[in-house]
Amino acid sequence: MMKEKISIEETRITLKTDLKKHQLYYFILKQRKELKNYIYKHEDFLLSLEPLIIEEAPVVVKMMARAGRYAEVGPMAAVAGTIAQLSMGYLTSEGAKMAIVDNGGDVALKTNKDITMGVYAGDSSLSGQIGFKIKHEMTPMGVCTSSGTVGHSISFGRADSVTVFADEASLADALATSIANEVKGELNSDAVQNGLSRAEDFRDHMWGVLVIIGESAGIVGKIPQLVKTDKKVVLGDLFDVY
Repeated sequence: MMKEKISIEETRITLKTDLKKHQLYYFILKQRKELKNYIYKHEDFLLSLEPLIIEEAPVVVKMMARAGRYAEVGPMAAVAGTIAQLSMGYLTSEGAKMAIVDNGGDVALKTNKDITMGVYAGDSSLSGQIGFKIKHEMTPMGVCTSSGTVGHSISFGRADSVTVFADEASLADALATSIANEVKGELNSDAVQNGLSRAEDFRDHMWGVLVIIGESAGIVGKIPQLVKTDKKVVLGDLFDVY
Protein backbone atom coordinates (compact mmCIF):
# COMPACT_ATOMS: atom_id res chain seq x y z
CA MET A 1 0.00 0.00 0.00
CA MET A 2 1.28 3.42 -0.97
CA LYS A 3 1.21 6.41 1.37
CA GLU A 4 1.78 9.93 0.13
CA LYS A 5 0.90 13.54 0.77
CA ILE A 6 -0.53 15.98 -1.73
CA SER A 7 -0.59 19.70 -0.97
CA ILE A 8 -2.25 22.25 -3.23
CA GLU A 9 -2.84 25.58 -1.48
CA GLU A 10 -5.47 24.92 1.25
CA THR A 11 -5.89 21.27 0.26
CA ARG A 12 -3.75 18.97 2.41
CA ILE A 13 -4.24 15.34 1.43
CA THR A 14 -2.82 12.29 3.18
CA LEU A 15 -3.43 9.37 0.86
CA LYS A 16 -3.24 5.63 1.33
CA THR A 17 -3.98 3.47 -1.69
CA ASP A 18 -3.00 0.26 -3.44
CA LEU A 19 -2.97 2.12 -6.76
CA LYS A 20 0.69 2.56 -7.68
CA LYS A 21 0.18 4.94 -10.60
CA HIS A 22 -2.40 7.69 -10.59
CA GLN A 23 -2.92 11.31 -11.53
CA LEU A 24 -4.71 12.41 -8.36
CA TYR A 25 -2.67 15.59 -8.04
CA TYR A 26 -3.91 16.80 -11.42
CA PHE A 27 -7.46 15.62 -10.71
CA ILE A 28 -7.56 17.72 -7.52
CA LEU A 29 -6.00 20.65 -9.35
CA LYS A 30 -8.85 20.48 -11.87
CA GLN A 31 -11.53 20.38 -9.16
CA ARG A 32 -9.97 23.33 -7.37
CA LYS A 33 -9.74 25.32 -10.60
CA GLU A 34 -13.42 24.73 -11.38
CA LEU A 35 -14.39 25.75 -7.84
CA LYS A 36 -12.25 28.89 -7.87
CA ASN A 37 -13.56 29.94 -11.28
CA TYR A 38 -17.13 29.54 -10.03
CA ILE A 39 -16.41 31.56 -6.86
CA TYR A 40 -14.83 34.30 -8.99
CA LYS A 41 -18.20 34.75 -10.72
CA HIS A 42 -20.39 33.99 -7.66
CA GLU A 43 -18.78 35.48 -4.54
CA ASP A 44 -21.81 34.62 -2.41
CA PHE A 45 -20.86 30.95 -2.73
CA LEU A 46 -17.67 31.67 -0.78
CA LEU A 47 -19.16 33.96 1.84
CA SER A 48 -22.60 32.54 2.58
CA LEU A 49 -23.19 30.86 5.93
CA GLU A 50 -26.65 29.84 4.75
CA PRO A 51 -27.64 27.15 2.22
CA LEU A 52 -27.70 28.12 -1.45
CA ILE A 53 -29.64 26.75 -4.40
CA ILE A 54 -27.32 26.15 -7.34
CA GLU A 55 -28.44 25.32 -10.88
CA GLU A 56 -25.74 25.28 -13.55
CA ALA A 57 -22.34 24.60 -12.02
CA PRO A 58 -19.43 22.10 -11.97
CA VAL A 59 -19.93 18.86 -10.04
CA VAL A 60 -17.75 19.98 -7.10
CA VAL A 61 -19.94 23.08 -6.66
CA LYS A 62 -23.20 21.16 -6.90
CA MET A 63 -22.03 18.58 -4.35
CA MET A 64 -21.01 21.28 -1.87
CA ALA A 65 -24.30 23.14 -2.29
CA ARG A 66 -26.33 19.94 -1.89
CA ALA A 67 -24.49 19.03 1.32
CA GLY A 68 -24.99 22.55 2.67
CA ARG A 69 -28.74 22.38 2.05
CA TYR A 70 -29.08 19.07 3.87
CA ALA A 71 -26.99 20.32 6.80
CA GLU A 72 -28.48 23.84 6.83
CA VAL A 73 -25.11 25.59 6.47
CA GLY A 74 -23.22 27.43 3.75
CA PRO A 75 -21.67 25.35 0.95
CA MET A 76 -18.05 26.06 1.94
CA ALA A 77 -18.65 23.95 5.06
CA ALA A 78 -18.39 20.94 2.75
CA VAL A 79 -15.35 21.89 0.68
CA ALA A 80 -12.77 19.58 2.30
CA GLY A 81 -15.08 16.58 2.46
CA THR A 82 -16.18 17.09 -1.13
CA ILE A 83 -12.60 17.18 -2.42
CA ALA A 84 -11.88 14.02 -0.42
CA GLN A 85 -14.97 12.29 -1.78
CA LEU A 86 -14.28 13.20 -5.39
CA SER A 87 -10.66 12.07 -4.96
CA MET A 88 -11.72 8.70 -3.57
CA GLY A 89 -14.16 8.27 -6.45
CA TYR A 90 -11.42 9.05 -8.96
CA LEU A 91 -9.06 6.47 -7.43
CA THR A 92 -11.66 3.70 -7.35
CA SER A 93 -12.65 4.47 -10.95
CA GLU A 94 -8.99 3.94 -11.84
CA GLY A 95 -9.05 0.50 -10.23
CA ALA A 96 -8.06 1.10 -6.60
CA LYS A 97 -9.37 -1.50 -4.16
CA MET A 98 -8.19 0.62 -1.24
CA ALA A 99 -8.43 4.40 -1.24
CA ILE A 100 -8.25 6.39 1.99
CA VAL A 101 -8.23 10.13 1.33
CA ASP A 102 -7.75 12.32 4.41
CA ASN A 103 -8.17 16.01 3.62
CA GLY A 104 -7.20 17.70 6.89
CA GLY A 105 -9.37 15.42 9.03
CA ASP A 106 -12.18 14.95 6.52
CA VAL A 107 -11.89 11.40 5.25
CA ALA A 108 -13.41 9.52 2.33
CA LEU A 109 -12.55 5.84 2.18
CA LYS A 110 -13.16 2.64 0.28
CA THR A 111 -11.16 -0.30 1.55
CA ASN A 112 -10.91 -4.07 1.12
CA LYS A 113 -9.61 -4.62 4.65
CA ASP A 114 -10.63 -3.57 8.16
CA ILE A 115 -8.89 -0.50 9.53
CA THR A 116 -8.62 1.36 12.82
CA MET A 117 -8.92 5.13 12.66
CA GLY A 118 -7.64 7.08 15.65
CA VAL A 119 -9.32 10.32 16.70
CA TYR A 120 -7.67 13.58 17.72
CA ALA A 121 -9.85 15.73 19.98
CA GLY A 122 -7.62 18.61 21.08
CA ASP A 123 -6.89 18.71 24.81
CA SER A 124 -9.53 16.13 25.66
CA SER A 125 -8.27 13.20 27.72
CA LEU A 126 -9.85 10.96 25.07
CA SER A 127 -7.61 12.34 22.32
CA GLY A 128 -5.35 9.61 20.97
CA GLN A 129 -6.87 7.11 23.39
CA ILE A 130 -9.82 5.90 21.35
CA GLY A 131 -10.39 4.95 17.75
CA PHE A 132 -12.96 3.48 15.41
CA LYS A 133 -12.80 -0.05 14.04
CA ILE A 134 -14.11 0.31 10.50
CA LYS A 135 -15.02 -2.93 8.73
CA HIS A 136 -14.34 -2.99 5.01
CA GLU A 137 -17.92 -3.92 4.16
CA MET A 138 -19.05 -0.61 5.69
CA THR A 139 -17.23 1.33 2.97
CA PRO A 140 -17.39 3.49 0.93
CA MET A 141 -18.10 6.03 3.62
CA GLY A 142 -17.25 9.52 4.80
CA VAL A 143 -15.81 10.30 8.24
CA CYS A 144 -15.52 14.02 8.92
CA THR A 145 -14.66 16.07 11.99
CA SER A 146 -15.38 19.65 13.01
CA SER A 147 -13.90 21.36 16.06
CA GLY A 148 -14.29 24.64 17.88
CA THR A 149 -10.91 24.28 19.58
CA VAL A 150 -8.66 22.80 16.87
CA GLY A 151 -7.88 24.02 13.37
CA HIS A 152 -8.88 27.08 11.36
CA SER A 153 -12.38 26.19 10.18
CA ILE A 154 -15.28 28.38 11.26
CA SER A 155 -17.21 26.94 14.20
CA PHE A 156 -19.58 28.74 16.56
CA GLY A 157 -19.43 26.00 19.17
CA ARG A 158 -16.72 24.76 21.51
CA ALA A 159 -16.50 21.04 20.80
CA ASP A 160 -13.08 19.41 20.88
CA SER A 161 -14.41 17.19 18.11
CA VAL A 162 -17.66 16.35 16.35
CA THR A 163 -17.16 13.30 14.15
CA VAL A 164 -19.89 12.37 11.67
CA PHE A 165 -20.20 9.09 9.75
CA ALA A 166 -22.22 9.16 6.53
CA ASP A 167 -22.41 7.60 3.08
CA GLU A 168 -20.62 10.62 1.61
CA ALA A 169 -17.74 12.68 2.96
CA SER A 170 -19.26 15.79 1.38
CA LEU A 171 -22.37 15.46 3.51
CA ALA A 172 -20.49 14.30 6.61
CA ASP A 173 -18.32 17.43 6.47
CA ALA A 174 -21.29 19.82 6.30
CA LEU A 175 -23.18 17.94 9.03
CA ALA A 176 -20.15 17.98 11.35
CA THR A 177 -19.99 21.77 10.98
CA SER A 178 -23.71 22.22 11.58
CA ILE A 179 -23.74 20.03 14.69
CA ALA A 180 -20.51 21.54 16.06
CA ASN A 181 -22.02 25.02 15.79
CA GLU A 182 -24.59 24.04 18.43
CA VAL A 183 -22.16 22.53 20.93
CA LYS A 184 -22.62 25.38 23.42
CA GLY A 185 -23.21 25.59 27.13
CA GLU A 186 -21.41 26.54 30.32
CA LEU A 187 -21.06 22.92 31.41
CA ASN A 188 -19.38 20.43 29.08
CA SER A 189 -22.19 17.95 29.60
CA ASP A 190 -24.79 20.56 28.61
CA ALA A 191 -22.81 21.54 25.52
CA VAL A 192 -22.54 17.90 24.42
CA GLN A 193 -26.29 17.44 24.91
CA ASN A 194 -27.04 20.54 22.84
CA GLY A 195 -24.91 19.14 20.04
CA LEU A 196 -26.65 15.77 20.24
CA SER A 197 -30.04 17.46 20.14
CA ARG A 198 -29.03 19.17 16.91
CA ALA A 199 -27.74 15.87 15.54
CA GLU A 200 -31.18 14.34 16.00
CA ASP A 201 -32.42 16.68 13.26
CA PHE A 202 -30.13 14.93 10.78
CA ARG A 203 -30.66 11.25 11.63
CA ASP A 204 -31.97 10.60 8.09
CA HIS A 205 -28.79 11.92 6.48
CA MET A 206 -26.05 10.22 8.50
CA TRP A 207 -25.16 6.98 10.22
CA GLY A 208 -24.14 8.56 13.49
CA VAL A 209 -22.04 11.15 15.31
CA LEU A 210 -19.63 11.27 18.27
CA VAL A 211 -19.34 14.58 20.16
CA ILE A 212 -16.42 15.19 22.56
CA ILE A 213 -15.66 18.07 24.92
CA GLY A 214 -13.03 17.41 27.55
CA GLU A 215 -14.04 14.21 29.32
CA SER A 216 -17.68 14.50 28.24
CA ALA A 217 -18.87 12.62 25.16
CA GLY A 218 -22.10 11.47 23.57
CA ILE A 219 -23.38 9.54 20.56
CA VAL A 220 -26.41 9.80 18.30
CA GLY A 221 -27.16 7.03 15.80
CA LYS A 222 -24.78 4.20 14.91
CA ILE A 223 -21.02 4.64 14.74
CA PRO A 224 -18.27 2.06 14.14
CA GLN A 225 -17.03 0.08 17.13
CA LEU A 226 -14.96 2.17 19.54
CA VAL A 227 -11.59 0.66 20.45
CA LYS A 228 -8.81 1.71 22.79
CA THR A 229 -5.62 2.88 21.12
CA ASP A 230 -2.21 4.08 22.23
CA LYS A 231 -1.61 6.07 19.08
CA LYS A 232 0.20 9.37 19.49
CA VAL A 233 -1.68 11.73 17.21
CA VAL A 234 0.14 14.80 15.98
CA LEU A 235 -1.45 18.18 16.62
CA GLY A 236 -3.35 19.22 13.53
CA ASP A 237 -3.96 15.66 12.31
CA LEU A 238 -7.58 15.07 13.28
CA PHE A 239 -7.27 11.46 12.14
CA ASP A 240 -4.52 8.97 11.63
CA VAL A 241 -5.31 5.77 9.76
CA TYR A 242 -3.07 2.80 10.45
